[in-house]
Amino acid sequence: MHPDNFVNATEMERELSLKRSSELNDAYRTLRDPVARVEYLLSIEGARKEGEHKQQAPPELLEEVFELNESLDELREARESGGDLAALKASLEAARDNFQKKSRRSRCAVARSGREWDAALDGGAAMRRKSWHGSMNC
Repeated sequence: MHPDNFVNATEMERELSLKRSSELNDAYRTLRDPVARVEYLLSIEGARKEGEHKQQAPPELLEEVFELNESLDELREARESGGDLAALKASLEAARDNFQKKSRRSRCAVARSGREWDAALDGGAAMRRKSWHGSMNC
């Protein structure tokens, strides 16, 4: 499919090769990224209909981000006024560590779901759906 293999082909064959090569690259990027891969797998199982918007961030996450922004503002104000930065810095570092742990857990759950999906491929579509729904509790 690579366009370099179709240099001496007809115009139509070169265009088709370029189109197929582009589609193949897009598919590879989607399947390589764990989040994009799970979104794609969900879409082919009908979990999200074509054109439907992605789910919004959970309210708890938005609240945490809002609180962190407030803490950052306090840190900036304390720095400008010469206030005590140690406590604010420690609080922000703890929040950063918490977010990093949550991020690792989420990435792990997505990767585990992908592995379970792959393992269930031999079991048919019903098995894939069962595997996916069972892994959502990670």
